[in-house]
Amino acid sequence: MSEYQDLSQQIQTLAQADDDQHQVALLGEMVENGLDEGSLALILEAFPVDDRVRLWRSLPMEMHIDVLTEMRADVRVSVIKALSEAELKLTLANLDNLSLIEWEDSLPDEIVSEALRLISRDELELYDQANEFEDDEIGHWADRKLFTLPFGISVTRALALIDKYHLESPQYIYLITKARKFRGVVAYSDILQAERSTPIKELKKDELVLINARQSLSDAVEALEHADLPMVPVVSDDDTLVGAVDWQFALSTQRELYEARLMAGTGMDEGDDLFAPVVRSSKRRGVWLGINLLTAILASVTIGLFEDVISQVVALAVLMPIVASMGGIAGSQTLTLMVRAMALNQVTTGNRIALMKNELGIGAINGVVWALIIGGVAGLWFQSPMIGYTISLAIVVNIITAALFGVLIPIILDRLKLDPALAGSVILTTVTDVVGFFAFLGTASLVML
Repeated sequence: MSEYQDLSQQIQTLAQADDDQHQVALLGEMVENGLDEGSLALILEAFPVDDRVRLWRSLPMEMHIDVLTEMRADVRVSVIKALSEAELKLTLANLDNLSLIEWEDSLPDEIVSEALRLISRDELELYDQANEFEDDEIGHWADRKLFTLPFGISVTRALALIDKYHLESPQYIYLITKARKFRGVVAYSDILQAERSTPIKELKKDELVLINARQSLSDAVEALEHADLPMVPVVSDDDTLVGAVDWQFALSTQRELYEARLMAGTGMDEGDDLFAPVVRSSKRRGVWLGINLLTAILASVTIGLFEDVISQVVALAVLMPIVASMGGIAGSQTLTLMVRAMALNQVTTGNRIALMKNELGIGAINGVVWALIIGGVAGLWFQSPMIGYTISLAIVVNIITAALFGVLIPIILDRLKLDPALAGSVILTTVTDVVGFFAFLGTASLVML
């Protein structure tokens, strides 16, 4: 059984609890059985706001911050807005720098200012260091709470320092100079097994993957994919150790990117709450419905230009959805391929023409094959070879057009600094509808009347 199936059962169990007290007790049992903060966040997101806040309050205090951080932005805000003034101050005072970085974009400015006033001096210093980098640079998100040791000491001295700071078996230790220049990573297990007189620098990992703090989040995720260790050190231009990112960060980032693109296709945000206020959600979605209405009107106007031919040949009205659907599907395939490739930085000025030729070739082959099939079926269905020829031509034109614009639209949107996943599908659907209807009805008006 998958993790998500387990969560579904746990949500169902909580939803069917006899009363609020029983529900809280069941959640407490889940926590005792080792349910992690990420899973708890997903569970709480599945409940209306009042129930969500009550269940969050019932969690152990030490889990409050981490559960909120794991929540989507709108869900987190819904909990924070429900807190009393005392609860809010206590929560903000316990924030660490990474959580505040995660929260700040979704919180009102006054709450962020209050958090900066209440968090500890050490966390504030780390937060300020993170803000030396842009939001899309990995240095902004790197974990700076690393255990470091001087590069030139022995294993004996290293063990003494680890014992002095009461660390509980750190998995990896970062070697630096007095000026914090990065010199390598050592596994704690290797230190325990080494001779006590061995210089610690001899234990460092070879061929370690590093990432520059100014590089993008996608670069960091890619670096982790090729790393032998479950973490990647992040360094500045002069090799100063900034922090590190691990595989959990990579998975979280990939998930957020996937959800962002999935939701963007319908004009929504990955941080949207399942139980967001009705009026606010209506406004957000209404804008997207308005945009789609405009594109639908454009397609309808195209159809209206050929009202006479449609009224005389009823078969055209029956077959029009086929033309639009075939173009839409073909275009969506190309668009999806392009959006994924652009997200992975695989589309460049050097391969755009070759990529377009390839997609046009695919479109031409599929267009001809399906045009013959659909044209033959339509001709037999309506006992009219001319209808078969007409729809065949429209299918070929529309599928090739879909392939062409499936490549061009995301490239153009990217140049305009717009997200291809957000607007690409709407524009492409409009293009394929208009071109398909025009080709189909225009050809029919020429050859059938």
